[in-house]
Amino acid sequence: MTDVPAPDPADSVSLRIEATPEALYDLVSEPSNMGRLSPECTGGHWLDGATGPAVGARFKGTNKRGFVRWSTKSRVIAAERGKEFAFEVGDSGTRWRYAFEPDGTGTVVTESRAASKPYPFIAKAFTTVLLGGVDGHTEELRAGMAATLQRLKELAEAPA
Repeated sequence: MTDVPAPDPADSVSLRIEATPEALYDLVSEPSNMGRLSPECTGGHWLDGATGPAVGARFKGTNKRGFVRWSTKSRVIAAERGKEFAFEVGDSGTRWRYAFEPDGTGTVVTESRAASKPYPFIAKAFTTVLLGGVDGHTEELRAGMAATLQRLKELAEAPA
């Protein structure tokens, strides 16, 4: 496990999915898949020669909301296949975590987010000016976690 701070309960969402922890980990730990899962993230790719999830690996994520587009660079802080995948977004310091708990023939997936440091001024200004404010964007991110897990469920449970 990592030293990720405990998230606010509102910043954690769980959903049971009929798939193995390893299959679900493989889907969420590949940045290019996030465009299929997240309402805000449009995809991503590994940086610096990384080819997969490993602690310290970095990736670039691309995002959009309405007409606004931006990218982030993140660093993997936990990568234990079938157990946990977590990363920290460089600019905001937000730590995103996916935890996988076997549940019979399926898995309970929990997505959470927590701040690792105070929200930087530049991130706050960007969010205020272009995304409608920190509070509103925080609510969108919370709703987005539920949407992401629902999309993960649909993808993982779809007939082959």
